[in-house]
Amino acid sequence: MQSILELHNISKNYGSKSALKDISFKVDAGKIVGLLGSNGSGKTTLMKLAAGLLHSKEGQIRVCGDKVCTASKRLVSFMPDRPLTEPWMKVGDAISFFRDFYPDFDEVKAEEMLHFMKLDRSQKVTSLSKGMNERLQLTLALSRKASLYLLDEPIGGVDPVAREKILDAIVNYYSEDSCLIVSTHLIRDIERIFDEVILIKDGQLVAHEGVDDIREKHGKSVQEWFKEVYAE
Repeated sequence: MQSILELHNISKNYGSKSALKDISFKVDAGKIVGLLGSNGSGKTTLMKLAAGLLHSKEGQIRVCGDKVCTASKRLVSFMPDRPLTEPWMKVGDAISFFRDFYPDFDEVKAEEMLHFMKLDRSQKVTSLSKGMNERLQLTLALSRKASLYLLDEPIGGVDPVAREKILDAIVNYYSEDSCLIVSTHLIRDIERIFDEVILIKDGQLVAHEGVDDIREKHGKSVQEWFKEVYAE
């Protein structure tokens, strides 16, 4: 079976500073993967490279077998850690913008998600709480018919109730024909949805493990395993 995302010996520098060092891994369809690491570990850089928003002079990235380029962007839906919406928008405007901008946007799915998220088209984006705004951004990202979904810190800074709603939506609305990668440092709150986890420290790949293997082999939660491995 062809992998959804493959990284081969990827390195990325910002000037003299190394952000990623010789990263290689692959992830398959039907997986929700946690991309774990502290702030500044390289998680966002990796996601932007996979989304085609940054480019690396070293190594190669493939999405569904295709090299990352302008054409591959149609296969990837990226939710950055900052809103993609504009302050003048209402929720309905954001939905219309994505529908017009992305040919693969599924407005029927978006309407279902708005209802699930308890969002109203008439609400102004600027009036939404942080948790409600995260729900909107997730609705926009998951309503695209993509092969690879990249969610950068989707529960950062939101309250526990909003976190649960967001996690439930991820599980309910992602397609099993696709792969979904979630970057986070809030492991305890989100580990229940992961099939696999990738651990990055100081721009280097430390581990890539199945969650069931972590619990069976090490007898630990992902949070406990992360603390142990990250401290080494």
